[in-house]
Amino acid sequence: MLCRALCISGRLTLLVLLVSTGSLAQKSLTTDTRKKETSRRPKTSSLLIIDAHTHSDFSGRLEKTRGVPVTQEQYFKEWRHAGVVAAIAHTHSESDTPPDLRDLNVMNCIGISALPNAPLIEDGLRSGRYGCVKIYLGYVHQYAYDKNYEPAYQLAEKYDVPVVFHTGDTDSTRAKLKFADPLTIDEVAVDHPKVRFVIAHCGNPWIESAAEVAYKNPNVYLEGSAFLIGNLDRMSKHKVDEYVVRPLAWIFGYVEDPTKLMFGSDWPLTDIHSYVKAFKRAIPREHWNAVFHDNAVRVFRLKVDPRKSSSPAKPK
Repeated sequence: MLCRALCISGRLTLLVLLVSTGSLAQKSLTTDTRKKETSRRPKTSSLLIIDAHTHSDFSGRLEKTRGVPVTQEQYFKEWRHAGVVAAIAHTHSESDTPPDLRDLNVMNCIGISALPNAPLIEDGLRSGRYGCVKIYLGYVHQYAYDKNYEPAYQLAEKYDVPVVFHTGDTDSTRAKLKFADPLTIDEVAVDHPKVRFVIAHCGNPWIESAAEVAYKNPNVYLEGSAFLIGNLDRMSKHKVDEYVVRPLAWIFGYVEDPTKLMFGSDWPLTDIHSYVKAFKRAIPREHWNAVFHDNAVRVFRLKVDPRKSSSPAKPK
């Protein structure tokens, strides 16, 4: 009996050893397999950013606030640093001749005067050289609902392009702020329900009015550029939080719709990378894709190919 018990015990011990060895081998194999599978998986892509407010009038001069050259080379350098894959470039008048950078994911937005040149605007929209219309409220001394702008709104509806309004603060002592109040856009949005309207700068400092107009009207969107200008990395965290992060967070919370707000910098006035970092702090991470990319694609009807932005052509 003792011999039999010892034999059975020995067999069990051997069986346990075999199972343990097999388990370890299987675990090692599984671990190796997982490592191989992991190495084959594509790396998680970084956030793709569309800058909904830039300017591409490359003068070559130094920008007075930041001291950087206003050149195409500097423009795309800041794109790469910030992870920008596309942008909207705002011109100042119908007579401007901005560079055609459509092959690098830059959409031009035609700036219009107090008496818009409708045939010239239509030619630009029809040809695709322009993908939106820009109205400089405040700089131009008439309200958004002025009858002079009606031809522009009709063309925007015809060609399915958005109208962007400068609103809020201006950098000219000759501008008249009463015309730049974002509340006046409510009337235009109601009268033109088939046109998409964008309130640039979120009407800053009248952010509450801008947020309400966007909240109320399904065809109105917000773009949060230039709450501060310059390089935000050179400013105190308190200042950036007070004048950028908290106001943007309040706006995002008030409208209760993550599809309403878009990122914009107002380059060259503002350093793109430092502004992206501040903007991110205002928006819940789960809505970054919407605010930094998807909303602009939808509002501006963009067709973005990130590969075109990874290594832009050198400036001529």
